[in-house]
Amino acid sequence: MTRLPDPAASRAVLIGTAAYQHLEQLPAVAANVRDLAGSLRDSLLWGLPEENCTVVPDPPDPSAMLDPVHRAGQEATDTLLVYFSGHGLRDAETADLYLALSGSRANTGYTAVAYEHLRVALRGSRARRRVLVLDCCFSGRAARTLSGDDGLAARTAVDGAYVLTASPRDRVALAPDGETHTAFTGELLDILRNGVEDGPKLIDLDTLYRVLDQRLRAKRRPLPQRSQENNIGRLPIVRNRFHAGGGSPAGPVLDSDVRTAMVVSGLGLARMLRAAGRQRDALPVLRLALRERPPGEDGTFAVQLELSELLADTGQHKEAIEVLEQAFHQNHRTFGPEAVLVCRRLAELLQEAGNHIQACEVLKHALDLTENGGAAPAPAVPGPLTPEAQPPNSWRPFNAWSSSA
Repeated sequence: MTRLPDPAASRAVLIGTAAYQHLEQLPAVAANVRDLAGSLRDSLLWGLPEENCTVVPDPPDPSAMLDPVHRAGQEATDTLLVYFSGHGLRDAETADLYLALSGSRANTGYTAVAYEHLRVALRGSRARRRVLVLDCCFSGRAARTLSGDDGLAARTAVDGAYVLTASPRDRVALAPDGETHTAFTGELLDILRNGVEDGPKLIDLDTLYRVLDQRLRAKRRPLPQRSQENNIGRLPIVRNRFHAGGGSPAGPVLDSDVRTAMVVSGLGLARMLRAAGRQRDALPVLRLALRERPPGEDGTFAVQLELSELLADTGQHKEAIEVLEQAFHQNHRTFGPEAVLVCRRLAELLQEAGNHIQACEVLKHALDLTENGGAAPAPAVPGPLTPEAQPPNSWRPFNAWSSSA
């Protein structure tokens, strides 16, 4: 993957319980969520809009913790990131993982939030990728349920999910005295803020885990754990700040940077207009955002999908198919949830237009991508051909299909 998740189509929920009535206080947790929110919103790192990054301090009850996750899960269509920092508890009978609330008590799971409930909230999200970061004691239990190590995996797996935890399943996390942050989140923030010297231009989740493991191991601190589904570890999460010279800006603002900002802003504006029922006004905004895509960059999936959906809703099915054709030709060898979603949406439009055979071919290609991890042969030439130029029984350009029924 060569792009960061779309900030306009992504959400983050950062939960931190620092103040407790019956458990040890964790003042470092308040600094954790505050500074992590600042890093995720930093335009030099990810640039998540403030309204898309929700901070939940000291939730008093399960609904206060989980409602923001459910809400963000329904709003996000690209990536959902959920972070929890606080006490992790084990139930006295089952030893299952529970996330502590302000009024939680030790060895009483019913006074806290079961990890299972957070997992269900993630599983119900519309987001194509889900990232869960747990900085709490015994958090490795959450990673284990996704790793396939035991029978729990079958009923706890979350499609498209990456779980990163602060400690193994039977160890406590660490909040060192005199340090601003907990051990795990302190290292995490240092990586985000200062980058990785030998790392890629975009830091993906697997690189983040590798560097965290190296640094915590060197300090003899609890080691992080991870689990993933669908190779989501390749997902870039922030820009590598090291390549920008530490705290200095990355250099002059480039034309591509301006265009990228226009695309993100245009997509956000179009969604606001659609929500207000102003579809006619949203259409030109989306068309402009698509035209302003930085040259040389792969298709802007979020814009293309949004535009095709709006075109279909307004009865312009032929143009909707043409937009998805463009997305397919730009990314027909790409493996990932976005490419599969483009194929699925295109197949739906083709079927609605009566082109059932072509719809099946598109779905077969999506299946090949999934099974072969992106190594499936491209069923299309690099660029569209006119119907007359196609050999018999060949893969025709999608815009020809819309008129062939």
